[in-house]
Amino acid sequence: MDNFYKELGISADSKLHVDSPRSFLVAEAIRKGYGRLTADGALTVLTGKHTGRSAKDRYIVKTENTAGPVWWENNLLPMTTENFNALKTKVINYLNQTGCLYITERSVGAHQTHNIGARLITSHPQHALFSKHLFREKTREFNDTDYTILHAPELKLDPSEFNTKTETAVVTCLDTNTTIICGTLYAGEIKKSMFAAMNYRLPEAKILPMHSGASRLENEDVSVFFGLSGTGKTTLSTDEGTYLIGDDEHGLSDEGIFNFEGGCYAKTYELSKETEPEIWDASNRFGAMLENVVLDEETGKVDYFDKSIAENGRSSYPLSFIQELETSSKGKIPKDIFFLCADAFGVLPPVSKLTKEQAMFYFVLGYTAKLAGTEIGVKEPQATFSPLFGAPFMLRHPSVYAELLGHYLDKYDINVWLINTGWTGGAYGEGKRFPLKVTRKIIRSIQANKLNDVALENDPIFNLAIPCEVPEVPRELLNPQQTWQDSAAYTEKAQSLASSFHKQMENFGDFYKENIAGAPTYK
Repeated sequence: MDNFYKELGISADSKLHVDSPRSFLVAEAIRKGYGRLTADGALTVLTGKHTGRSAKDRYIVKTENTAGPVWWENNLLPMTTENFNALKTKVINYLNQTGCLYITERSVGAHQTHNIGARLITSHPQHALFSKHLFREKTREFNDTDYTILHAPELKLDPSEFNTKTETAVVTCLDTNTTIICGTLYAGEIKKSMFAAMNYRLPEAKILPMHSGASRLENEDVSVFFGLSGTGKTTLSTDEGTYLIGDDEHGLSDEGIFNFEGGCYAKTYELSKETEPEIWDASNRFGAMLENVVLDEETGKVDYFDKSIAENGRSSYPLSFIQELETSSKGKIPKDIFFLCADAFGVLPPVSKLTKEQAMFYFVLGYTAKLAGTEIGVKEPQATFSPLFGAPFMLRHPSVYAELLGHYLDKYDINVWLINTGWTGGAYGEGKRFPLKVTRKIIRSIQANKLNDVALENDPIFNLAIPCEVPEVPRELLNPQQTWQDSAAYTEKAQSLASSFHKQMENFGDFYKENIAGAPTYK
């Protein structure tokens, strides 16, 4: 046994499977009853009651070093060093009792200098498989700056023992580079814990961490796609004719962009070969892992249109499963940055060009909308905001990241576009969603520089510059007011949404006051 594991407290009696082949981990998951194969060879697993992240169970160990830099208002719960150490001891003892551990030694970040080693120690083989997918090959020997993830997904905590809210906890100690995950089988917690670690560390090196997808064209031009769940980030960054750099997590430095990950974690609800052929092919083969999808008992085929287990079904697979791939996981400084939102109120234009001030404003705003029926009690569309299009994983104040964005926009004259992938002609339930083919035509026109010299008109409510024409896109779709039958109803709904933008940004005090030039005109 490696000295690191001995010093950590892993029992010499434990059987350790370190960096096992993918096929072995799949076989172990099936042998232990955690999963089964589809007719196409993918491994399917269920994650129990946790079919998404446990957003209210996230803890950071609060010390002299972290008390100031951490953005505690971001639903981050403090944990004392004493409780963390006690929890760590409990988890290691629990893992030792399982008798069989699955370990991966990987890295996060396709950058020679700015990467973090990531050791995962877990009782479950499918989570080791997930780590092999989402993290990258180890490129150097680990040191004390690298991370250890102690993963006990079926260990349920007594809240009174460690002063936790529930039996579930995702806890990171930034001083010791350790994350503990208990009480949840949802694999996404593993990758997001390391994303948060990168988001905390990189700004010190003047690198902007981004919750975004990225791809490059044949001519090497790079596009970056920011967006919350359901806005099209993964779909648009995995578009045909482009080379995928990554679908979710990147860093931007003076050298260009680099992917943090070694794989993809795509939503599967309504996945089809016709609309998303690359993701479909990657998900329906041996080696891929599917979470919370419905399997036909007779055919062994997955019904991606059945969300009876969870709407947040997921597919994880390595980047090598993508045909059109930028194998270096790097790209030059992006030419275009796209902010994606699914506006369920139907009042934002499908495309608008942002100034630097607007880009910083909408970056911190992080707007999209919840749909009726997606959560208990949600009976009509609701505005939702996630600063930086990924607030749960950003451990520093949004102004830190926004100022880095502004720096790169100024220095490299990057274009920023606001793209509405949501509704037009009325709110959800009355209007219709922009077809994916329309959004793709808009994106492709921008990437081909076809909107560089197009006339722009100003939206009087949101203060947005809207292109007057886009090739192959009906002109009436570009101005949302023209798609509504009741113009007065549009104005009322648009003003209400614009007002909510201001109300949200007031939470950011001085940053909001300094960047009011980027705000909607209606307040």
